Amino acid sequence: MDLELSPEHAALRATVEEFARREVAPVIGDLYERGEFPYQIVRGMGAMGLFGLPFPEEHGGMGGDYFALCLALEELARVDSSVAITLEAGVGLGAMPIHRFGTAEQKDAWLPHLAAGTRLGAFGLTEPGGGSDAGATRTTARLDGDEWVINGSKCFITNSGTDITSLVTVTALTAPGEISAIIIPSGTTGFTVGQKYSKVGWSASDTRELFFDDVRVPATNLLGERGRGYAQFLSILDEGRIAIAALSVGLAQGCVDESLRHAGEREAFGRTIGGYQAIQFKIADMEVRTHTARLAYYAAAARMLAGKPFKKEAAIAKLVASNAAMDNARDATQIFGGYGFMNEYPVARFYRDAKILEIGEGTSEVQRILIARSLGLRS
Repeated sequence: MDLELSPEHAALRATVEEFARREVAPVIGDLYERGEFPYQIVRGMGAMGLFGLPFPEEHGGMGGDYFALCLALEELARVDSSVAITLEAGVGLGAMPIHRFGTAEQKDAWLPHLAAGTRLGAFGLTEPGGGSDAGATRTTARLDGDEWVINGSKCFITNSGTDITSLVTVTALTAPGEISAIIIPSGTTGFTVGQKYSKVGWSASDTRELFFDDVRVPATNLLGERGRGYAQFLSILDEGRIAIAALSVGLAQGCVDESLRHAGEREAFGRTIGGYQAIQFKIADMEVRTHTARLAYYAAAARMLAGKPFKKEAAIAKLVASNAAMDNARDATQIFGGYGFMNEYPVARFYRDAKILEIGEGTSEVQRILIARSLGLRS
């Protein structure tokens, strides 16, 4: 088993690492504290082709694979998670459902702009009364002639209210017990985007509540098969868990990077704190967590790309990596001491960003349920 990156993947990783260091790191702190969306950075990522990494060239993509996207997410999150989640959601939740389940006409209409990063897409699944229990959908869509009429609301939807958002795909009840996915273009009459949430972390990403009041879209905006919307999204979510694991590894690695730098500069009792075994052991544990989590998402991605079942491996990767990110963020903050509590330092941003990784795209509890079920255990 060869765990070395191919020359193409290694070159991509190095390119994104340089972009994150040169273009993201100098400006993201101010954007984060002001809660501003990083439009200039997104344009840069689009120009690099990052939004098109896993899509075919015929639809404006780079013709790469999902592992390439994961490598890019890891390197971006090593510097900032708001930027990384903007890419992850734009590709995995905004564009990927259209790539996987869209008609030829839908792909031609939407994918080129989404793959170029000039426009963003979003996916509306979560509702105020249904998070992990996504089957508790209350948003409805009924056919009226050749149009869907949609009513309801969604919450915590990433990339849904930016100036460059072009569509939101929503899940809705199209009959009792039947959930379908429907594309709603931005600006459609009756479609209202709420104000940005005030969040603990991911402050430079766009997250909003959505409202649908007799929203009308063509019947041809149905994405995939009628009644298969929930099942389609679950398959997208399995892939997304690998991507979130990669993002988590990036944050965990960023904590190691910052802690090593600080341990070599900060002095206490006449020497740098990196000379004390207590700090050495803490950073060693951080590196172990990061390395283990990286192997977990590499393994899950390898199975996915080989066409093998990967649901369990994706759940393991997401669980291990999100735990590593949270633990490393806590330890890095401790190593920095009082400075770790100051928002001007990256580790404070990492600490604020880490917790959502144990919640979004399937909570840690959901991952444990999936792993247990894969072992034949049932409630």
